[in-house]
Amino acid sequence: MSFKDLKLIKPLLKAIETSGYTEPTLVQQKSIPLILEKKDVIVSAQTGTGKTAAFALPILQLLFDKQDAPKRGKKIRALIVSPTRELAVQIQQDFKDYAKYSNIRSLAIFGGTSIEPQIDILEKGIDILVATPGRLLDLHKQDYINLDYIETLVLDEADLMLAMGFIDDVKKINHLCPENKQTLLFSATIPYKIEQLANSILKVPERVDVTPTHSIAKDVSQVLYYVPKRNKIELCLHLLRNTIKGNVLIFRRTKFGVNKLEKTLINNGYEVDSIHGDKNQSDRQTALNKFKNGYAKILIATDVAARGIDINTLDNVFNFDMPNQAETYVHRIGRTGRAGNIGKAYAMCSADEKNYIKTIEQYINVQIPIETEHPYPLDPKAKPVVHKKKGSKYKKGRKSVASKKKKKRWY
Repeated sequence: MSFKDLKLIKPLLKAIETSGYTEPTLVQQKSIPLILEKKDVIVSAQTGTGKTAAFALPILQLLFDKQDAPKRGKKIRALIVSPTRELAVQIQQDFKDYAKYSNIRSLAIFGGTSIEPQIDILEKGIDILVATPGRLLDLHKQDYINLDYIETLVLDEADLMLAMGFIDDVKKINHLCPENKQTLLFSATIPYKIEQLANSILKVPERVDVTPTHSIAKDVSQVLYYVPKRNKIELCLHLLRNTIKGNVLIFRRTKFGVNKLEKTLINNGYEVDSIHGDKNQSDRQTALNKFKNGYAKILIATDVAARGIDINTLDNVFNFDMPNQAETYVHRIGRTGRAGNIGKAYAMCSADEKNYIKTIEQYINVQIPIETEHPYPLDPKAKPVVHKKKGSKYKKGRKSVASKKKKKRWY
């Protein structure tokens, strides 16, 4: 199938060609015709399957006849709600690329950055708004955003919005939009609460289930190293020196862990950058751009900060800490092996993470190959380190000398 078969208009086909895409992915083949028919749609598809174009292209086509309103006369007609800043920036860039041969204007708004430039562009007039929930509600409250003309509402990465506690905000945003709008919900997984949300805000939705939630990209080879927790940094350095070729995205569970590993790698002469929730938006964007453009070969990130990262030429993903959710593992390694490229996923597991491996392997129905030839093997009998709290130095029930004295008290 070609993009022409999806009945897309010439300016969009020209923009797709310029972007270097030749044929639509499965999610695009199934979603675009339904969205062009103005149906409500629930799409379950993994990151890296071409989801953004699956809603961006039909939205641009539906708005094409209204593009020539004078700038200040433009009304926001499509709203895309995204859980993270990085994802919002990525989506808006895609809209910009696909709208290259049209007069359709888009804007991304998000917190953690100055509000004034965003207000300036809003006042000039836009057709498509990509927004994180907090900043959107904030600007709506201040009367800078009017949602009365919304024709299409997209909820992207709905499962992450649920995990980040945005569901109430999403419901509020839905109520602020017209009742007769088209609603599209995209999610990597459809847990029960997302199902409930979909039932409450979508009207007789069509379903598109492109990949089983447990699938792993076929172009990603996985390898697992069992290692004592105290030797993880040494093994990481050993692999970076001897095994890992190309650029690498390293995942850690906490911001503290990200900072600690970044310092160690910089001290060992590596070009490294990092992103996590405590960094402001411009620092996160700078780090991402440096990594994408090859100035830094290593990027260290927490899961939430990395959700919006879209790098087609990512060679390796490195799980420094094993995630405690199987879905998170699938999301992480799905960052590599995209757009026809081959990727490699490395994972280090200490004694206290062994249960996570069991859960992940059951979930993906694959046994992850184990590499035993390395300098820091884990004793198979090793038990998780349990840190016991030290109790009082006094025996239970024993009174101190002072408390034994019968003192006269003033009260």
